[in-house]
Amino acid sequence: MRVRDCSLVAALLIGLSGCAGPPGATPRPVAAAGQRPGLVAESVLSPAERRALDRALERSLRDRPGRAALAVYDRTTGARYAFRERTPFMLASVAKVDILLAFLLGKRDERLTRYERTLVSRMIRESDNDSAHELYMTIGGQDGLTRVLHRLGVRHTRPGSGLFWGLTHSRPSDQVKVLERLTDPGGPLPAGKRRYALRLMSSVTPSQVWGVSEAAAKGEVALKNGWLPAEAHHGLWTVNSVGRLRVSGHDLLLAVLTERSPDMETGVATVERLARVAVSTLTRSRTAVGA
Repeated sequence: MRVRDCSLVAALLIGLSGCAGPPGATPRPVAAAGQRPGLVAESVLSPAERRALDRALERSLRDRPGRAALAVYDRTTGARYAFRERTPFMLASVAKVDILLAFLLGKRDERLTRYERTLVSRMIRESDNDSAHELYMTIGGQDGLTRVLHRLGVRHTRPGSGLFWGLTHSRPSDQVKVLERLTDPGGPLPAGKRRYALRLMSSVTPSQVWGVSEAAAKGEVALKNGWLPAEAHHGLWTVNSVGRLRVSGHDLLLAVLTERSPDMETGVATVERLARVAVSTLTRSRTAVGA
């Protein structure tokens, strides 16, 4: 049995046109003049703070093979930061978060069937590829996902063609935007769908709890990881991790993408090292707006 092959792309676009949400949805906070909606205030990292974090991350990569980049958004302070993300990375199974967002938008005002819930749960909790294939085709594959992401302002992500969703290429800041659209109370998803997505990402198979979770210590984590020995890189590993962390009073959205590690363990270590540096720096030096 397959998910019914309805015109979900059209449904996605209709749902996106009503981003304010249905009656009773949590309203987006009113922003001050010149301020981005959704924030009480914007706390921008100073040039000195950015340079210090740049240097810390550069030091962390000195003995690491391959290439790495990250982006982080502290929703508590409003601070945003990106590192080495000019060239896109292959997402591998992190693309499943993009598929999840598009699918839930297509079902925005509908209840998911038991079969659909099974597919979505397997895709996120177990990183099941067959479930991802089916859901990718349901949302319209490459063209469908591209249209949805562009409507959401995620414009530097190129979904993979055909069934090759794992070959989607993106930047860390784009994946942070995907996490925003998936979890933001003022975003395009109703509260029930947001809670559902976070429950899935907070209960992945224990063997897949690594990556950005390493930076959370005793905090709360909702994440999705991706790993793949890439033919395009002669079998070297792509290892990625994205997620929402609640750490030391901060609500963080973080994406760390890497490629060309000699093995998965090396890639995981690189991801975790960068995540720890970025999160510890932001939570140590920044305080919540109004605190």
